[in-house]
Order: sequence, then C-alpha cells, then structure tokens
Amino acid sequence: MITLLSHIFIKDKDNTSDPQVRQSYGVLCGFLGIFLNLLLFVGKFAAGSISHSIAITADAFNNLSDAGSSVITLIGFRMAGQRADPDHPFGHGRIEYISGLLVSIAILIMGFELLKSSLSKIIHPEELSYSPLILGILIASILVKCYMAFYHHSVGKKINSSSLKATATDSLSDSVATTVVLAATLISHHTGLHLDGWGGVLVGLFVCYAGYSAARDTISPLLGQAPDPEFVEQIHRIVLTYEEVIGVHDLIVHNYGPGRVLISLHAEVPADGDLMTLHETIDEIEHKLHDTLHCSAVIHMDPVLLGDEETERLRDQVNAYLRQLDPRLSTHDFRLVKCSSHTNVFFDISAPFDLTMSDEALAEDVKRRLQEENSMYLGVIDIDRELA
Repeated sequence: MITLLSHIFIKDKDNTSDPQVRQSYGVLCGFLGIFLNLLLFVGKFAAGSISHSIAITADAFNNLSDAGSSVITLIGFRMAGQRADPDHPFGHGRIEYISGLLVSIAILIMGFELLKSSLSKIIHPEELSYSPLILGILIASILVKCYMAFYHHSVGKKINSSSLKATATDSLSDSVATTVVLAATLISHHTGLHLDGWGGVLVGLFVCYAGYSAARDTISPLLGQAPDPEFVEQIHRIVLTYEEVIGVHDLIVHNYGPGRVLISLHAEVPADGDLMTLHETIDEIEHKLHDTLHCSAVIHMDPVLLGDEETERLRDQVNAYLRQLDPRLSTHDFRLVKCSSHTNVFFDISAPFDLTMSDEALAEDVKRRLQEENSMYLGVIDIDRELA
C-alpha cells in the first residue's frame, strides 16, 4: 500500500536526500498510521466491550495512543519542513526529533495507565465472553500491526528517520502485545483461568518498553550523538581525492535535523603551494561535499612544511612513539619554530574518545620524550579527540 501511495502522491520519490521528499514520506506515513490505528481502536474497543476483557480494551487504547502518536509525527514532519528563518538559520529539522520524543512520552504514559488498569483486573477478575468475531479481530490486528512495523521500518530506513524507526519498533511491540492478549483470551476460554489481567500487565510492559526505546532513539540526536562512521568515511574519501590535500583532521559534524548537516574540517596543504590555487581547490571541495552528501561544509587550510629533514625526522619519531602507546594515535599540524635558546615543537595529537589516558598525561608524556631526544625541544601540544 505504501509503495502505491508513494507513486501517487510523492514526486521524485527516490530522491530521499531532498528534504521535501522526506517530508512527503513522513506525512504519508503519518496519515496512514492515523487511519489504521483508529480502525484498530474501533474494532478492539468493540471486542473488549463485548467480552468484558481488560486486556483487549487496554490494547484498544494502546492503538488510540498510537493514532495520537501518528498525529504528533505528522505535525513534526510538517513543522520540520519549514524553511530557515532569521531566528532559526539552520532550519527546523530538529522538530522531527522533538516530535519523536513527545511520541515516546505519550507511549510511556499509556503504558503506565494500562498497568494500573490490569493490576485492578487481577485483584477483581471478571468472567469473559468469547466469540469467533473477537478472535478474528485480534488476529486481524496482529497482521495489520506487522504490516505497519514493516512499512515504517522500510520508509524510516529509506529516509533515515529515527522517528519512523521508533514508530516501527512500537508497531512491532504492539503486534507482540496483541499476540499475548490473544493467547490469554484462548487460555482463559478453554481452561477457565483468569489470565485477562495478567495479559493486560504484559501489554502494559510491552508498551512501556516501546516508549523507552523510542525515547532513547530520539534523545540521542538531540544531545549531539556521533555521526555515522560511514558518513565520516565518505567525507574523508571525497576530500583526499584532491592531490593538493595531504591530510584531514578536526572534523566536526553538526546535525540540525535530517538533511540539514553542517560540517567543518581542517585540510592539510603544502605550505609552499600557490595560495590562490589552493583556495580555489578548497572551494571546489566544499561544493563537492554539498552536492554529494547534501551538507554545508567549511574547510580550514592548514599549511604543512614539506622537505624539511629535521621536521620530518622528528615527526616520524613522535608518530612511532605514539603508535607504541596506541596504534590509533597520530599527529598533525607538525612544525618547528626555532628561537635563540630553544626550539618550539608545535603539533596536535589526534586521539580517540575511548583512550583511557587523560589529555594532560598524554601531552606530558610526549613532551618528556621530546626532551629526551633533545633538551632544546619544547613541546607545545594540543590533544584533539577525533570522531574517527
């Protein structure tokens, strides 16, 4: 269904890097989610009322909350697609994450309410009615929720939307919860055991877990999570295809919402190169990154002195020592500034975030090694915690 609807309502549907196409997919999924969840609510609420089952009724209101969540997702995609303005120069893309967080909060609240109702039903059990109609409604609900999980996951992966991926997880947990309700209904009917309340408790726990998972997936980008390693690798690959660039470091990725990414990095270039030519190359790289990865790029040129034997020898020695400490350590911006009484050795050390040695301890250790090499060397070292 979602494929057919995308053919009808979304122009250039395969160009998912376009914010307008992403928004169209989000709106389409939102409308379809509202329709299907309202349909499930009506069917389950009727079945719960007929059978006097708290588990089925709880599952019905779970679907009603899902419909509300779809409304929030729909509004979130619509607002996230607004153009940048003077107060929000990088657009409104993070609203999509906020809408996902609101969805998770709504799911958690509904989960706790279902737990309360189910515990009350355990304390005060009631006889349940049973009919093939109720059985059919529950089976149909499971199939519909499995389909919703499939298309939300598929579209969420296609447009890289954490909000839709969270909705897919919620739909999958709903199908499991309804399966529990179905099992409890069948067992209660055939054995006479009062499992309705316990089935409702399990549904409530599933809903709470779905809310927690959704909150975790939406809070992380709001806090500023590390970028996708594949995205970082693509940036390095594009920049280093230009022969004027010797190395790349100090990469920072700012995520202002899907399709709204700003990156900054330092590109090492030969110190004796022509300034105008190098500047033109850097401009070309920035445009290449924008056209290929759909991100805004700001590149700082770092001149590197090539051909100085003392600088290259000392740089190689420092890098060899750093590799002994940790193979992932390396230097950049390495240069010597000779004074009358000593030689300042300026450089940065790229270190991974999970390196246990503190920045201060690492810098002091390398400074000590420089002094052992030559008492005239004074290290001026900065530590950069790199993304990759």
